[in-house]
Amino acid sequence: MNKLNIKATIGAVLMTMFLMSCSDILEEQPRDKYEPSYFSTEGGINAGITSLYANLRDIYGQAYYYNTLETGTDEYTYAQSADQNFKVMDLTGEGEISSETSRSDVLWGASFRNINTASGIIENAEAVGTFSDALIAEARFFRAFDYFALVQTFGGVPLDLGAGELMFNTSPLRTSVRNTVSEVYTKAIFPDLVKAVNDLPDEGRVTGGVTKTVARLYLSKAYLTYAWWLENPNNIPTYPETSRVDPDGHDASWYYQQAYDVATEGIDNPGNFGLQPTYYDVHLGSNDRNNEILLYADRTEDSEEYNGASLTYSGAGTGDNCAVWMVTWNYTEIRSSSAAGANIDFYDIAGLSQTSAATSFNQLLSNHGGTWSSTSSVKREAAQDFGRPWTRMAPTIGAITNTFADKTNDSRYDGTFVTCYRGNWQKGGDTYEFAYNSHNMPIAMDEPVLTFLDEIPAISVRYPTEGKFVNENNAEESLFDPTGIGAGILPDRSDWVIPPNAISRKKYPGLWKLGTYRTDNNGGLGAPNGGITRPFNIAKFSELYFIAAEAAVKGAATTAGKSARDLINVIRARAGKWRYYNKNREERVEDNSQAMMDATPAIVDIDYILQERSREYFGEGYRWFDLVRTQKWSEVAATYEIAGSSKYDHVAETHTRSIQPYLYLRPIPRGQLDRMTMTEAEKAEYQNPGYAN
Repeated sequence: MNKLNIKATIGAVLMTMFLMSCSDILEEQPRDKYEPSYFSTEGGINAGITSLYANLRDIYGQAYYYNTLETGTDEYTYAQSADQNFKVMDLTGEGEISSETSRSDVLWGASFRNINTASGIIENAEAVGTFSDALIAEARFFRAFDYFALVQTFGGVPLDLGAGELMFNTSPLRTSVRNTVSEVYTKAIFPDLVKAVNDLPDEGRVTGGVTKTVARLYLSKAYLTYAWWLENPNNIPTYPETSRVDPDGHDASWYYQQAYDVATEGIDNPGNFGLQPTYYDVHLGSNDRNNEILLYADRTEDSEEYNGASLTYSGAGTGDNCAVWMVTWNYTEIRSSSAAGANIDFYDIAGLSQTSAATSFNQLLSNHGGTWSSTSSVKREAAQDFGRPWTRMAPTIGAITNTFADKTNDSRYDGTFVTCYRGNWQKGGDTYEFAYNSHNMPIAMDEPVLTFLDEIPAISVRYPTEGKFVNENNAEESLFDPTGIGAGILPDRSDWVIPPNAISRKKYPGLWKLGTYRTDNNGGLGAPNGGITRPFNIAKFSELYFIAAEAAVKGAATTAGKSARDLINVIRARAGKWRYYNKNREERVEDNSQAMMDATPAIVDIDYILQERSREYFGEGYRWFDLVRTQKWSEVAATYEIAGSSKYDHVAETHTRSIQPYLYLRPIPRGQLDRMTMTEAEKAEYQNPGYAN
C-alpha cells in the first residue's frame, strides 16, 4: 500500500481518464502524474475530472479499508483466517488499533491526492474558459466528498496542503497543520456541496456521473453528521480540540432542519433516480448500475487496464474490488460422497470404532457395510452465491437472529446473505451424476449441499464427533467427519445444516449482495480468483429517506406525509415485496408491504433507525460511520456472540469489546507522520489523542 505525503503530492495518480466528446462513458488512459501546468489545458482539466472517478476504486471495494468500516461493529467480527489487520479492529484483546495497524491509511492516502487534483481543476478551469459550471461542480463534489470521509474518520484535517487553504499544492512542504472539524465543514464541505447542488445537472453528463441528486444526498448527510457533532450527546472528544460552536452561528437544530429539507428536496426531485421495485433487484449482479445507485466505483470484465485489477488472479491490492472475499468463508471445504454407500450412522462412529478393528477409517466403514468416497461437491465459482473465500470477517450471531429477526415478511435477509450452498461439481469437470450427503441421501447438481437454517429447529441438530480412535495398529486416527466442516444433520434432510446459534468464525452465511458477477464463465466455474468486476456501490437513493427520518427524530419540522415513520415505511414497504427467493432459487411473487408497515413502531427513534439502516445496508461499509455519528457504537456493539474457529465449534460464546471514547477517531497513519519534517513533540500533537505515534 502506497503511503503518500499530502504536502509533497501534486496530483499524482495511478490511472487517469480522458473524456471523449462523442461518448457518454469515461475512457481511460494511463498517466503517471499531473504537473501544475497540466491543469491550464483543456485536456488536463478533462483528465483530472475523470481521474476523480477512477480513483474511487482505490478506496471502495479495497479489502482492508472495508474491514475498518465493519469489523468491530454489531455486524461483523474477525473470522477464522483473520490476520492482525482484522483482529485489531475487533477490540476484543487481539491487538490494539494504532497508527501502524489501522488500515484507515487507505482513505488518508487516496483522499488527499484526490482533493489536490480537484483543487487544481477548480482553480484552473475558469482560466481555460471553455468549461461549464456543471463540469467544475463535479470537482467541487469530489473535493467535498473526500473531505467528508476524512473528517468523519480522523476529525479535523488540513485544508492547506502547502499553497493555501483549498489551493492546488505545488510546494513539496513537509509540515502540516490540522484544521478543526467545524472549519472543515464550514469552509470546505458545505460550500462545495451547496455549489454542486446548484450547478450539477439532474441527469449525469456521463454514465455514472455525479448529479444534483447525489450532491443533495451528501449535503444532507453532512448537515446531519455535523449537527450530531455540535450536539455531542455523549461527550465524545474531538480533535483538534475546539469548542462545539458553529462559526456561522447556527446550532444543531438548525443543521438537523437543513438535513431534513435538503433530503426531502432530493426525494421530491429525483431526476432519473428512484427506488428499485424490490430489494433483490438493487443487488442483482445483472441489474448493476440501476437507477437506485447514485454513485459507484466502476469496474469492468472487458479490460484489465480499465478494471484497475487482474481479471484472472488478484492479490487484494490497490484498485481491486475484493471486499466481499473477506466475508466469504471457505465453503470449498464442504464434502459429500461421489458414490452411494450403506445407510451407516456416521455420527455414532465413536461407538463403531470401539467394536471393530480397522487399519483406516474407510476400513472401519467397510467392516460395518458402509462406504464414503469423499469429494468436493461445492467448488469455488465466479458467481454471486460463491466467489473467493478468504474467511477474514464473520457476521455476529446477533446480526442474523436480531437484526434480521423477520425472515418471512422482510426480503432483506434473503437479499443480503447466501444461506444455501448448492452442488456445482460438474462445472469443475467431475462427471458423477449424484453426490451423497446426509443419511447417504442423493443430491443432484444445483441441489442444496449445506444450508444455514433461518431458525433454531425444534429437533436438536446432530454434529460429528471431534476426537480420535485407535486402529488395530494402535495408531490414532481422526474420527470421521463426512461433511468436512463439522456441519450437522436433521432427520429426513439430505443437506448438511447449521442453525443460527451455531454460526462460528469458521462457517457463516456469505454476503450475496456484494458477490461476484461475471458473464464470461461459459458454463464453467469461470475465474473466481480474479478481482470482482462489478461496480462497488457507494451511494443509494434510498438513503435520502433515512437521512430525512433521522433528522426528523432529532427534531426537524416535517411536512405532510414525511414524518420519520412515513419515510421509514417507504423503505419497509419495499422490503416486503418479493419477486425471487434466493435461498430456494425460485420465483416468489409476494407482497408483505402492509405487514411490514404495520410492524413499524408508532414512535420511531434513533435506535430503530439504526436497526433499519443495518437491515438495508448490511455489510456495505456504512455501519462504523453510523454508530460513530450517533455516538451509539459502544451501546450497540460492546458485546456479541459467535462460536469459535474450529470446525467442531457449535456453541456460541459472548465476547466483550473495549470501545473507548478516543476510538471514535481513527489514528493519523504512521506513514504520514514519518514523512513530515517535524519534531517528535509536534508529531505527537498532530496525532489524535489516545494513540502513540
